[in-house]
Amino acid sequence: METNKNVKIGETLFPDCPVRNILSRVGDKWSLLIMHELLSHPAPMRFSELRKAIPDISQKVLTTTLRTLETDGFLIRTVYAEVPPRTEYALTPRANSFMEACQPMVQWAIDNFAAIMKDRDRR
Repeated sequence: METNKNVKIGETLFPDCPVRNILSRVGDKWSLLIMHELLSHPAPMRFSELRKAIPDISQKVLTTTLRTLETDGFLIRTVYAEVPPRTEYALTPRANSFMEACQPMVQWAIDNFAAIMKDRDRR
């Protein structure tokens, strides 16, 4: 049996489970951070702006994550026919509703960051 290495386990083993299927896509290392960055800007962001805002993400991973978010309807990608070409990314209403649900978790991380770092340093 041939398997597709790009398909995540949650999508193959539990295709009808919304929690495993959807959260396996947006619960990776970068998706929430990218959407949080886009949410905090009033205008769409260019690829290079996202790279600067998240300096520890590689170009390849940023590209892959943006494509995944676009495929799942979390991002709108707009390409302008200019020289050089310009591409901008913005959140969709789906992403905005997702981020609204995530906002308490993001705020919790901000509120508890210093204490958690202090605990880590003690170990």
